[in-house]
Amino acid sequence: MKIGLLGGSFNPIHNAHLRIAEEARSACRLDRVIFIPAADPPHKLLEGDVSFTRRSHMVSMAIADRSAFEMSTVEAERGGKSYSIDTIRTFRERLPEDELYFIIGADSFLDIGTWHRYAEIFSLCNLIVVERPGCRIINPLEALPEAVRGVFTLDGNTGRLMHHCGTTVNFIKGSPLELSSTEIRRLAAADADITRYVPSDVAAYISQQRIYHQCQ
Repeated sequence: MKIGLLGGSFNPIHNAHLRIAEEARSACRLDRVIFIPAADPPHKLLEGDVSFTRRSHMVSMAIADRSAFEMSTVEAERGGKSYSIDTIRTFRERLPEDELYFIIGADSFLDIGTWHRYAEIFSLCNLIVVERPGCRIINPLEALPEAVRGVFTLDGNTGRLMHHCGTTVNFIKGSPLELSSTEIRRLAAADADITRYVPSDVAAYISQQRIYHQCQ
């Protein structure tokens, strides 16, 4: 099977996350996409100190009616910092016969050289890089960290990057939404309507639990 892995703080999950997952699934013909909420994100603080339990519950609600999507709590089970390399290794061990695709936005791809043991990611799985508003990958090889460019070649027909071990980096344009979790938190804190930005069940849960009121 072809399995997509989509990580994030999901604070909260919103419609752009869902669109990224669906467009990656369609473009690369994935059988499943697994959403992986970060338990302890290494690159940023969780604004509002929203618990993993609440964030993962919002993810569960958001994907409840989408049969190709599921959620994993692997990062909370493992403990410690939620490094992507450790999560990918876990899925590689659990799903040795499956083809893994790690889904990230173009902005994250341009920053991947700062990630913990990032070079190992390319040999463990394929990547799907989804265009984000205001962030396009013009030259895939130049977008790579300089330290790893030598192990890649560019397929001129498909635009994919080919790693020497056989994995690929796939770039898709999609139809990116201009959505920000920061802005959604600000609106929720002000009791504004956020149903345009998040699934209705998630919006109701945020309102009922007053999750982001401490962000005021």
